[in-house]
Amino acid sequence: MPTTFYSNGKLFISGEYLVLDGADAFALPTKFGQNLIIENAKDKIIDWKSYDYDNTLWFENTISFEEVINNVESEIETVKTTLINILHEAYLLNPDFINQSEGYKITTNLTFPRNWGLGTSSTLINNIAQWTKINAFTLLRNSFGGSGYDIACAQNDTPILYKIENNSVEPVIFNPDFTKNIFFVYLNKKQNSKAAIHAYNKHKDQNLAKSVAENNKITNAILHSKTLKEFTRAIERHENHLSDILEIQTIKEKAFPDFNGAIKSLGAWGGDFVMVVADENPTAYFQKKGYETILTYEEMIL
Repeated sequence: MPTTFYSNGKLFISGEYLVLDGADAFALPTKFGQNLIIENAKDKIIDWKSYDYDNTLWFENTISFEEVINNVESEIETVKTTLINILHEAYLLNPDFINQSEGYKITTNLTFPRNWGLGTSSTLINNIAQWTKINAFTLLRNSFGGSGYDIACAQNDTPILYKIENNSVEPVIFNPDFTKNIFFVYLNKKQNSKAAIHAYNKHKDQNLAKSVAENNKITNAILHSKTLKEFTRAIERHENHLSDILEIQTIKEKAFPDFNGAIKSLGAWGGDFVMVVADENPTAYFQKKGYETILTYEEMIL
């Protein structure tokens, strides 16, 4: 009988970058995610297939148990070498899933287009951790790196406040009346998280403790906004604060200066989705500018 594991996708609402230095991060799990289906097989190999949201096969390969155990370093990073690295790190944490098996047939299915940036990697890592009975935060740290907020979203069905210290996850309530005024627009500009973090590390200054404290104050304001006006103001404060630290323009200044409302980058600045807060439905404005993928809060958030 096949065994299925599932993990939620994620959107980083506030605290990006600074989360790496201990700041509070506010994140929302999405209705979209990824599953992992495990079936027993033989020949000490893993027959792996990965499907996109529309059932198109985007990755297929055979990995030997030997490759998982030895993880021979490769000059070129491919989907296969990345996958072997994750499985190898899982093997180091708990070898049983290899040592006590004859082989596997594994299938993964995304419920969102994989270029959306909602967590193709984090949902995979969390699913592999569930399957191999290891700590997903440890697996992430040993393979990909990053803050871990995406693993927290993968594992939780409510909004969360996350701290990198001890991978602390606090479920929070975020259900204001104005969620009907919140939209998510896909910019179709894939960002490399590692490159973005490198840029942040280069720019963060001596006032780090002050920046973290300011972030926490703004995150608290975002989380506890009672009105759309308060929420909009807090979002704009967050954008300006990070813009000063990163020394780059906000996405609104750069691409949508004539927009009547607030726009906030989510996660690595400049790519994937932005959060849009507006009195009126902004679909026509963004479609006119060539952005076709616009989701309501209800369509996106769990």
